[in-house]
Amino acid sequence: MNHSIKRTMAIFQKDYKDFTKNLYVSSMVFLPLFMAAIYGRMGVQSIEMVFMIFNLTLTVIAAFTQSALIAEEKEKNTLRGLMLSPAGTGEILIGKSLVSFLISAIILLLSAVLIEYRPGNTLLIAAGLFVSILFYLGVGTLLGLITRSVMEASVAILPVLLFFSFSSFAMQLSAEYPILKAAEYLPNTQLVNLGHAVQSGAGFADGLPALLIITGWTIGISALVVVVYHKKMVDN
Repeated sequence: MNHSIKRTMAIFQKDYKDFTKNLYVSSMVFLPLFMAAIYGRMGVQSIEMVFMIFNLTLTVIAAFTQSALIAEEKEKNTLRGLMLSPAGTGEILIGKSLVSFLISAIILLLSAVLIEYRPGNTLLIAAGLFVSILFYLGVGTLLGLITRSVMEASVAILPVLLFFSFSSFAMQLSAEYPILKAAEYLPNTQLVNLGHAVQSGAGFADGLPALLIITGWTIGISALVVVVYHKKMVDN
């Protein structure tokens, strides 16, 4: 157990150093904070705008940072060595997700402070954001595994950014375009629904369906990541 923790933390420390050295990736943390500061000064506190900032943070920080860190390993030809090391799949994937997870959590907290968002049920919102971070880390890991460089990861993240940051607004057009009702079951839309439920005074039981849907997405993307990871081990 101690050896497993040491290997995981060693991977975390290496990724932290890589993150601080890569100004292109590390500078992205300021984008959601900048937008949160603007909306905070404007006094915009609608649930849609608050969670647009949160979803933007999740895609830009959790997904992009994660994909860039893994793609950088591939670019430097060090990911293969990590795969062949004594560290197991879980140790590697957890270790390589810790930096992105911690930064995402911090930026989400700071964004909430800047836009003065104070939910009635903080625990329920925190649970939704926690599971959402795990989902977007899975998306970022998957993109990092299928791309070959940080530049490719930067391009691959763009449709993810547009899709998951703004697709929740598609629900406003669902009456005119019924096909857009499918967007209701996306994890970002469910996070917005969770925000609305909390604002209306919902308890944990009322927010549970949204949490379960986001959790389902998280389990699905995690399983896909493991499959692709093991395929890359064989292919390389």
